[in-house]
Amino acid sequence: MNAQPVIETTDLTKVYDSVTAVDKLNLRIGAGEIFGFLGPNGAGKTTTILMLLGLTEPTSGVARVADFNSTREPLKVKRVAGYIPEKVGFYEDLTAYYNLAYTARLNGLSEELVMKRVGEALDMVGLSSKANQPVSTMSRGMKQRLALGDILVKTPRVAFMDEPTSGIDPKGVNEILDLIAKVAKEQGMTIVMSSHQLALVQRICTRVGIMIKGKMVAEGSVAQLGRDAISGGRYLIEIQLVEITSLLIDAIKRISGVTDVDRTGDMLVVTSGKDLRPQIAKAIVENNGLLVRMNIQSYGLEDIYMRYFREV
Repeated sequence: MNAQPVIETTDLTKVYDSVTAVDKLNLRIGAGEIFGFLGPNGAGKTTTILMLLGLTEPTSGVARVADFNSTREPLKVKRVAGYIPEKVGFYEDLTAYYNLAYTARLNGLSEELVMKRVGEALDMVGLSSKANQPVSTMSRGMKQRLALGDILVKTPRVAFMDEPTSGIDPKGVNEILDLIAKVAKEQGMTIVMSSHQLALVQRICTRVGIMIKGKMVAEGSVAQLGRDAISGGRYLIEIQLVEITSLLIDAIKRISGVTDVDRTGDMLVVTSGKDLRPQIAKAIVENNGLLVRMNIQSYGLEDIYMRYFREV
């Protein structure tokens, strides 16, 4: 992650009456990241997004987006940030083109730039052929695409998306996720995506944060969270060889940092404190072993999520 975060919170807290919706959240998200906010309904995900956008004030703490204070400079934040709420709203009787053009004009763009930006946005989200179609005739998946286009006409540095695939069929979900990843890469945009659909988040997010009852209980890449939650911070390296010999096992055990080597059928599982795959491969070759495959044991986000959920 870049040294200077695009999104940063310091002890960010929101209390409604006697209920703490967000509890002293400290978060840093760098440029170009796709960050996944995970958690059940009521975890505080949407409230956090609203505070970052300056749409609701925190009870205490600070939220900053692109170095602007979300509470004191909400208009500046809105100029550099886009937002797709869970329930997308458009002027249903207007066409896709005019909805995006309206957003562009609200942001003070010249008519020449409006035409350019709207055309580019519709092309990027695959709706150029639907430009003159009323929004009322569009499917939910098409409206989600249009919502991404609505963000793109502003060319923001940051985009917040609250359950962007809710209510869409599986084919449409994959299309939306591919589109989000494409936008982040091609536009250099930082994206914060709130969702409770774990598999979807795991597919495209560079890092995830798990929120439960207003607290961020875990944060990091899926691989890192898996190691921390399931294997105590250790690497589990799976090795398949043409033939396993005691000579090869002993050679791997002698590698500095290896704490254990277990044999399961035609597989070896090496436990270590860091990624030792280059050293292991070298030891295998030097001892005349034939390597079929070697990988770090992967973890499912659902298993990780449930591990933290049980602890809270």
